[in-house]
Amino acid sequence: MKLSTIKFMIPFALLLFFVVSCSDDDNGVTINNPEMEEEMEEQEEVEEQQSTIVDLAVATADLSILVDALTEAELVETLQGDGPFTVFAPTNAAFEAFLADNNFGSLEDIPDDVLEQVLLNHVVSGDLMSGDLSTTYVSSLSTAGVNEMNISLYVDTTDGVKINGATVATADVDASNGVVHIVDQVIGLPNIVDHAVYNANFSELVSALTMEDNTTFTDLLSDGEQMFTVFAPTNEAFTSFENSNSNDLNMILANHVIAGSSLAAADLSNMYANTAATNEDGDNLSIYVNVDDGVQLNGQSSVIISDVVTTNGIIHAVDTVIDLPTVVTFAVADSENFSSLVGALTAEGQPDFVSVLSSTTDNTPFTVFAPINSAFEALDEVPEGETLTAVLNHHVIAEANIVSGDLSDGLVSPATLEGDTVSFTETDGSFTITDGAGNMGTAIVKAIVQAINGVVHAIDMVLIPNTEN
Repeated sequence: MKLSTIKFMIPFALLLFFVVSCSDDDNGVTINNPEMEEEMEEQEEVEEQQSTIVDLAVATADLSILVDALTEAELVETLQGDGPFTVFAPTNAAFEAFLADNNFGSLEDIPDDVLEQVLLNHVVSGDLMSGDLSTTYVSSLSTAGVNEMNISLYVDTTDGVKINGATVATADVDASNGVVHIVDQVIGLPNIVDHAVYNANFSELVSALTMEDNTTFTDLLSDGEQMFTVFAPTNEAFTSFENSNSNDLNMILANHVIAGSSLAAADLSNMYANTAATNEDGDNLSIYVNVDDGVQLNGQSSVIISDVVTTNGIIHAVDTVIDLPTVVTFAVADSENFSSLVGALTAEGQPDFVSVLSSTTDNTPFTVFAPINSAFEALDEVPEGETLTAVLNHHVIAEANIVSGDLSDGLVSPATLEGDTVSFTETDGSFTITDGAGNMGTAIVKAIVQAINGVVHAIDMVLIPNTEN
């Protein structure tokens, strides 16, 4: 009996040993097979490769034209890269509409460089899920912007998500190297007018630009052969603008545009530039830029959003409408150069020079020779009272807008407000001034700061009148 029991226990023990040796401590079988582990790792890598943005597009029937476009533009490898990328993927219907609207029969009809840039304009660096998006500007990977800068995209999340006017129909399609948001339009390469239309906070500006079916500004700012810098007032800026001087609205709008240059925030310094606005003679008005504390324009308006990049220029949103400048505007705004002059003009006992030189009707236009701060510092003593009044009047010529092109060697000016004249001497293309007292050699250090009611020339010495007549 004992022997039979032992015989029965032996196979049972062997079976128990086999089960224990083939199981782990928890709940499964551990197979110590290096070849099988390598195959499993390879399979995981294949699964990861299959989840790239390109593979998601290939697997989505409604993105087949996008896949064809990426292939045509040789961007497949790019979007199979590590990224991460955020891709706004147009549907087939979106591409068909884009082709029809631009008179292309097929993708092959689109120039290769244009197709590449249009597609890159749908790609943003980073992994931006819909919850990460807010109403703001982001840069796409397209370098079709002016001066080969990255094009800006306007993200609007006030009602769903829109990208430059294209609506996100399906969001947050996750990929191994980023995320895809499917959109209902191809996002074309925007010019300045396009970007103004995309942002509802510029609706008042757009209305002003197109008032009474006016196409002057839309035609100008859609011109792809020119470059522009536009300081764009927001709706709030327009709402608070009273136009107290009753200036022409079209000329005010032109005063926000610098033609011929696309100036990013990094390009700006304390400087003067010419706008598209003009005076009655056709001279372009100046604008004074100051970057000491942010970016301010003519001392009146501040840039609140900078560097919206388009194909033909750069937009900077501003918080105040920039009215047409007078000669006083520049004297006050450019304190770096003219604070001493402003102090003299507004000194106790002086006539109301500010009102006189702010006029756009009486005795205009003015030519003002404006001494810079160092000119006042060079005086042994700043004059006072009637003597100061005479000195200041000696810097102003009424009813004349004298620009550099009007000067010649030996020219004698019309009488200044003080009564004396000044004369000009040319040396190697530059002019110096001889004042009423006969002092020679006053240099014009900055010529033609053009205002609506006259012109300012910055000079390096204070002009002294003849005190004996």
